Amino acid sequence: MAERSEFVAVPKFEGYYEHWAMLMENLLPSKEFWPLIETGVTIVPPNATVEQLRIANESKLLDLKVKNYLFQSIDRTIMETILTRETTKDIWEAMQRKSQGSTKVKRAQLQALRREFEILAMKESESVNEYFGRVLTIANRMTAHGERLEAVTIVEKILRSMQPKFNHVVCSIEVSCDVTSLSVEELQSSLIVHEQRMKGQEAHVEEQALKVTSGGRGNGRGRGRNSSRGRGRGRQSKELVEYFKCHKLGHYKNECPDWGENANYVEFDYEEETLLMARTDENVVKEESWYVDSRCSNHMTGNKDWLYEFDATFRDSVRLGNDAKMCVMGKSNVKMFINGSVHVISNVYYLPGLNTNFLSVGQLQQRNVTIIFKDDICRAYHDEKGLIFSTQMSTNRMYILTTSVIVPMCLQISKEDKNQLWHNRYGHISMQRLKLLNSKDMVKGLPALEEMDEKCTDCLIGKQQREAIPKQAKWRATTKLQLIHSDICEPINPCSNGGKRYFLTFTDDFSRKTWVYVLKEKSEAFDIFKNFKALIEVESGCLIQALRTDRGGEFTSNAFNEFCNSKDIKRQLTTAYTPQQNGVSERKNRTLLNIVRSMLASKNVPKNFWPEALKWATYVMNRSPTTSVKDLTPEEAWSGVKPSVLHFRVFGCLAYVHVPENQRKKLDNRSIKCVLLGLSDESKAYKLYVPVEKEIMISKDVVFDEAKGWDWENRETRKSNNTDFDLLDETSAEEITPATCEVATPINEEITDGNGTGTEHQDTSSEEIVVSDTSSDDNNELDPESYDEASKSKKWRQAIDVEIEAIEANNTWELTDLPNEAKSIRVKWVYKTKYNENGQADKYKARFVVKGYSQKYGIDYNEVFAPVARWETIRTVLALAASKGWCVYQLDVKSAFLHGDLEEDIYVEQPLGYQQGNKNKVYELRKALYGLRQAPRAWYSKIEAYFLCEGFKKCPIENTLFVKHDDQNTLIVSVYVDDLIVTGNNMNLINEFKMSMKKQFAMSDLGKMKFFLGVEVIQTDKGIKLVKDESRKACDAKTYKQMVGSLMYLLATRPDLAFDVCLVARFMDRPTEMHIVAIKKIMRYVKGTTDFGILYSKTNESLQLDGWSDSDYAVTLSTTEAEFVAAASCAYQSLWLRNVLEHLGLKQKGTTLIHCDNSSSIKLSKNPILHGRCKHIDVRFHFLRDLTKDGIIELVHCKSEDQLADAMTKPLKVESFCRLRSSIGVVQM
Repeated sequence: MAERSEFVAVPKFEGYYEHWAMLMENLLPSKEFWPLIETGVTIVPPNATVEQLRIANESKLLDLKVKNYLFQSIDRTIMETILTRETTKDIWEAMQRKSQGSTKVKRAQLQALRREFEILAMKESESVNEYFGRVLTIANRMTAHGERLEAVTIVEKILRSMQPKFNHVVCSIEVSCDVTSLSVEELQSSLIVHEQRMKGQEAHVEEQALKVTSGGRGNGRGRGRNSSRGRGRGRQSKELVEYFKCHKLGHYKNECPDWGENANYVEFDYEEETLLMARTDENVVKEESWYVDSRCSNHMTGNKDWLYEFDATFRDSVRLGNDAKMCVMGKSNVKMFINGSVHVISNVYYLPGLNTNFLSVGQLQQRNVTIIFKDDICRAYHDEKGLIFSTQMSTNRMYILTTSVIVPMCLQISKEDKNQLWHNRYGHISMQRLKLLNSKDMVKGLPALEEMDEKCTDCLIGKQQREAIPKQAKWRATTKLQLIHSDICEPINPCSNGGKRYFLTFTDDFSRKTWVYVLKEKSEAFDIFKNFKALIEVESGCLIQALRTDRGGEFTSNAFNEFCNSKDIKRQLTTAYTPQQNGVSERKNRTLLNIVRSMLASKNVPKNFWPEALKWATYVMNRSPTTSVKDLTPEEAWSGVKPSVLHFRVFGCLAYVHVPENQRKKLDNRSIKCVLLGLSDESKAYKLYVPVEKEIMISKDVVFDEAKGWDWENRETRKSNNTDFDLLDETSAEEITPATCEVATPINEEITDGNGTGTEHQDTSSEEIVVSDTSSDDNNELDPESYDEASKSKKWRQAIDVEIEAIEANNTWELTDLPNEAKSIRVKWVYKTKYNENGQADKYKARFVVKGYSQKYGIDYNEVFAPVARWETIRTVLALAASKGWCVYQLDVKSAFLHGDLEEDIYVEQPLGYQQGNKNKVYELRKALYGLRQAPRAWYSKIEAYFLCEGFKKCPIENTLFVKHDDQNTLIVSVYVDDLIVTGNNMNLINEFKMSMKKQFAMSDLGKMKFFLGVEVIQTDKGIKLVKDESRKACDAKTYKQMVGSLMYLLATRPDLAFDVCLVARFMDRPTEMHIVAIKKIMRYVKGTTDFGILYSKTNESLQLDGWSDSDYAVTLSTTEAEFVAAASCAYQSLWLRNVLEHLGLKQKGTTLIHCDNSSSIKLSKNPILHGRCKHIDVRFHFLRDLTKDGIIELVHCKSEDQLADAMTKPLKVESFCRLRSSIGVVQM
């Protein structure tokens, strides 16, 4: 018996791919056809066996069956758009591409779905089921696009987007249920139950309603229109018959069901109604006109005073007969007094500005009211109440109902409250004090009073105070690092010698030990916290569990929060404007500042040294008693060791430091008079300051005179200490690399934990380190960094005034209001001291600069490129002038960029210190300012146009070179931004040019060219000589070479010196004092790190050869070439080391990795094809490609901050240098 074939219903594709794909993915696997979709048809291999042919034929047969399913499912019009239809897999993938698109298209569709999901909100007329359907449809579509929404996300979205009428339901669900565990189905069923309950309540609400049915003129009873003559009723219709007793239509007296009974017409009695209202005058009831309109969709009025139970949340819009559109700003009920009864018209729209009142015929009809238009009279009948109103047609054929409207006014019933009365009479004093007056009989006429039942709102407005915050915490940490308190103290004025303005404290809640860090900017807090965490967790063996801070931006940044989350650190943030909740840190900061002020005042120490006083105060506080830790100091509670205080000395007292024999001669003083600044951060020694020499000394051989302090008011001392203490500049201290630091051991404000244990510098010299001042006093003063700092100096105030005068004289801007669609650009002041060829201060320049980085291309600017003269051009002009015997003159354009005209509309803020009028006003620029991206281009266009108008010809290949020929006379001008060099064979022509330039621009005639772009120009009768650094005194080259050679010898064990030693080695031909100073700095660094060296650690792993490659200084055509040549050299060295290791029995397995931070070089090493960027590279360096191809060498990319070779190729900041120095194996032994 043959098997009965089973009918299979194939899902039809109706345009929804996700739904169709889900059905097909269920159908095809059930038929065991899905492998054909995933892998496709089995292809017959060459020289196939019989078994392979059989499997291939079966696969093709099954593929035909699946294609049959797809052909039945997909419409012909869609199938015709699919090009490749040979296999099932081709058709399936084509449908997938058509419906879902590429990855980018999916991402775009997902973004649209996300936006649609975010703006979802329940409509007013929408049911719960309909809204749930919309939400879940979008959620399922997002899931199909790869983003699955959690149930809690959908539940929370639905709860916050329900209609206002569900607010009480939403609140009850959120309070009674755990939203995170509530399923979508449970939420839907709960809301449906509440929706049905609300509908049931609405169905039982009774209200007065009016209904209109359209009735034409029909036959009536008796004589008159459309009636038959004579006695009898004839063929009369009872449809319009009204019985006078019950006022109902359609029957006569003998047919009235209510004959002999009381009619059930319920109406409001006017007198009874008015008793519920406050009738303060006779205008409570007003006569108004209402138009009965059959085309009006709803009752409408423009008078808000008539409305009862006003719903202000309702919004809609209506279109009037003149096609004007008006907004509905609410709806309510209106009470009309008609024929002695009060009738309520419900759902009346309120339209502000509507001068006419309308009654909607359609809306009345829905309220069981019948309206009859007959004999030019409009009558309204209610099925139960009979005739409600009637009105005569007006002359313009309109039906106007003139009736009285009741204005809602309510009486307020009040009870005299003597408690409140006397409370008000006594100026809102407390009830306790009023009771005291009465009980003690202190006044006459005051009755006995009691506590008021309600709060006095006036007292709350005028006298409400914050809740008291307890000083003692209810909870304390039981282990170290269970809770850390932290806070940043606000800017301290003056800033420290190194420009630090803030300090950051960390306090352990268990031991109450405090660590303090000094910062330049608050943004450093995150990096400081990471360093503190690493240091303190290693020291204590515990992990930080919680961190309590305020809500400052430095503590709530995304980076800070992500770091704490990744390290499982719980955040405890204070309430806004409630610093008392971080009381431990706040009180600690206050105590530290009190101690600092006292110590500075005690010995009259300059306030610039507040960081040193702060560190010493922290050190002392950690060894002082505290009520939070019983019978222990914070240091002992933290470390478990009772601290010693025998080394304590008075901060700022006089100290006499012993000078070692190797640093003095026979008759030199054996001690130096200093000032104590606390303890060294690196060594077990004191930190002292020499005011006369402006030196920092670290020594343990010190004799103190604690009763005396330094005479800081002495004129001689003040002369050497009155400015910026350059040698104490912590910016130099942070860049501790030998080639860049100014002082090897400056005042270190980086970190202290109260124990004098530093983490940045590892200087462990046992005696002292003396740093001498090698710069002149004129150059010691740093340029101001802010307007507040510059405004305190007379010379900088004058420079600022000159800049403002130049801007205003040039008609650069105009004060105006900022347009709504525009944005203003922020500005700042930049200060720079100009030096002459002798290194002396020549002038002080203040520049008003625009922060052009906020400009947007195409909106605020277009072209920005502006050419400048090349050195080759300048040298060529000088050579020509020297050969002809011409003099070369130099001109300087004052505020050159201010002359450039702007095409764009640019608005900038008013300059600090020169605000005019309203501070919200801005300047609209007519001409360019420094800092604008288009400023160089605008200036060049201005000066170029001037030269062309004056008859100059621009060189086509050097756009900054202009030449003017007048008969036999020649004038040559080369432009380098605002510096011009002028030469020619006619002095009169040159002078005329100078006068013309001064009339057009604000110019400074610098005379003969002497100093240009850092190069000294000497013009003599013999020619023109270019000199650089010739003004510095030359030193003994032999001694210099010996010092360099000694340092070269150290490189074998100290590769961290490579960059610095190679840098000073370039100047062995003619060294100057500057180069000697640089070598001394290197030696000072070496002296402080004498116990450093290369450490080769013991390991059980096999040695693997890795390399790091970076270019230092090379003459190449591109950075890529320089990096590629350096990588090739590294590859040669790696190949040599591989052979050496193989000879030693340590053959390298696999490829040797060379880390390089230049992507172009890496790609060049792997690309066997030569192209334009590498064809100029010497062929011998392309040996690296062969090594890469053979698998011996491989270049891999590394981040710049992880490039170990940087320690030997470039100057670095102290943090990076110390980190890379440790990474290459140079550590403290």
